Amino acid sequence: MSYNGYNGQPGYPGGQFGQYPPPQYPPAPYGANQGYGAPPSGPPPAAPYGALPNQGYGPPYGAPPGPPPQQHGYNQYGPPPGPPPQQNGYNQYGAPPPQGGWQNSPPNPPTLGYGPPQLINWDADPDSRALRSAMKGFGTDEKTLIRVLSTKDPLQIEAIKSTYFRNFSRTLEKDIISETRGYFETGLVALVRGPLLHDVHLLNSAMDGPGTKEKILNDVLLSRSNADIHAIKSMYQQTFHRPLEGDVKGDLSMKTERHFLIVLGANRAEDSSPVIAQQVDSDVMELYRATEGKVGTDEMMVCSILSTRNDNQIRAINHAYEQKFRRRLEDVIKKEFSGHMEQALLYQLRNAVDKYMHAATLLEDAMAGLGTKDDLLVSRVIRYHWDRQTLANVKGAYQQSYRKSLASRVKGETSGDYGRLMLGCLGEPV
Repeated sequence: MSYNGYNGQPGYPGGQFGQYPPPQYPPAPYGANQGYGAPPSGPPPAAPYGALPNQGYGPPYGAPPGPPPQQHGYNQYGPPPGPPPQQNGYNQYGAPPPQGGWQNSPPNPPTLGYGPPQLINWDADPDSRALRSAMKGFGTDEKTLIRVLSTKDPLQIEAIKSTYFRNFSRTLEKDIISETRGYFETGLVALVRGPLLHDVHLLNSAMDGPGTKEKILNDVLLSRSNADIHAIKSMYQQTFHRPLEGDVKGDLSMKTERHFLIVLGANRAEDSSPVIAQQVDSDVMELYRATEGKVGTDEMMVCSILSTRNDNQIRAINHAYEQKFRRRLEDVIKKEFSGHMEQALLYQLRNAVDKYMHAATLLEDAMAGLGTKDDLLVSRVIRYHWDRQTLANVKGAYQQSYRKSLASRVKGETSGDYGRLMLGCLGEPV
C-alpha cells in the first residue's frame, strides 16, 4: 500500500503492515564546526528503521555547495533542560509517556540564535561602518542594507549590533526604523532583532489588542525543541516583564489554551529518542479511542500526544494509524476538530510528516488568494532564511509542489526594496 503525505504529496513508502517509515533527520545544527550555509559535517546518525531516502529536493540535505565552514569558536549553548515532570507516571493532561526512557536521551541544543550570547571570531567592523554610511546624511542606501543584513547568521547579526553601538553610540534598530518604511522596515527590523527576539515580539503582537493572530502563534511555538521553547519563554519574560504563559492564558479559548500550555511545558521527546513499535501502537490506539472510537472527542489526549512526541515518532504514528484503520490521521483531525485547535494539530502533524513541504505550503499560504499577507510572508521568509540548509530544502519542496521557483513567486507578489529584501533573504542576487 502506497502512502501519500498531506495535500497528496508523496511521502515515505507504505511498506508492510507493522513497518514504520524511516526517521527524518534535520540538517546538522549550526555549531562550532559550521558556518552560515555550510553543509553538514557528516551523515545523520544511524536509525533503527534505516536512513531517510533523498526526497528529490536536490542534493542530500538540500544545501548547495558553498565556501568552507567558518570557525566561530563557540561552545554549544548551556545546560540542557531537565527531564519533563511526571505526574503519577503520566505527563500532564493525560497522555501516557513514551516508553523506553526518553528522559535520558541527549537533549537537542538550542537552534543558533536561541542560546546565550556568544563571542565569535569574526570582524563586524566593516559591516557596521557600511550600515552607518548607508543611513547617514541625505537619503538611504537600501541596497547596502539588504546586502549586509540578509546574508548574516544570528551570531553575526549580534556582533554587528554591538559593534555598531560601540562605534557610533547609536542603536542599529532605531536607526533602521527612522530611515525606512513599510514592509521593508518590518523585514530589516526582524533581521536586526535576530530569530529569538523577533519571535517574542511576534508573540506579543499576536496577542496584543482585539483578536489573536493564530497563525503567528503556530509558527513561533509549535513543533519547536524544548531548548528553543525555554529560550522563548525566558526572553519573553525579560522583554515584557511578564510570563508568556500568562498572556497565552488570557488570549486563547479554554481547550486551545490548554493545548498551548502543553506546548509551553517543553515536555517534547528529544530528537534522539527512538521510535519504539510498542509505544507507536499504544499511541495509535489512544488516538483512535480519543476520536473515532467514542462519542465525542477527547481533545486533550490528541493534543498531548502530538505535543510530546518527536517528529520521527509522530511520523511513525501517522503511518501506523493509516495502516491500521485505513484512514489518514489528517482526515480524522479535520473531521473531529475545528478552528484554531484543528489548525494547530494539523501544523504539528504536517511538520512531522514532511517539514520542508509543510514550510513550502506555509509560504504559499502567505501569498495565495486575494492580496498577499505581507506580515506572514516577511516572518516566514526570514524564519527559514536563518538556516540555509533548511531554506534550500524548502525551495526544492516548493518547486516540486508548485512547479515554479519560490523566488519567482515571491518576486511576483512583492515590489521595490521590500521585494529585493525578501529575495536577498532567499539567497537570490539582488
